[in-house]
Amino acid sequence: MTIELKYLVFSIILGIIQLMAAAMAGTMDRGLRWNMGPRDTTRRELSPVAGRLERAFKNFLETFAFFAAAVLVAHALNVHSWMTTWGVMLYFWARVAYVPIYAAGISALRTAVWGVSVVGIVLLLAALLTR
Repeated sequence: MTIELKYLVFSIILGIIQLMAAAMAGTMDRGLRWNMGPRDTTRRELSPVAGRLERAFKNFLETFAFFAAAVLVAHALNVHSWMTTWGVMLYFWARVAYVPIYAAGISALRTAVWGVSVVGIVLLLAALLTR
């Protein structure tokens, strides 16, 4: 398995972990009964940390599709270079750092780390376009 595919798998695992963290935090705030119920009633607001975990997961989903598509295209075209290696590592490790930074409410750093993850995607695309 190439390093690009390994980091794609690692990113899928990270997404599942984020989903579980957000779901558990939401359940702790709203209660198991509400979470397992039909959710017909208006849901209670989340605590700040639970809300941040939910938003961090949604943000992951917004970038993950672009990342996954770029990795799969690089793999299909057999494009592997320093740009693809650095791209997948920057994306993954920035996304790992993003969650606790967002949960802690550190806005400026959160935005910078998000930018690093996007640079990772851009590196992947640059590797494809300069092939």
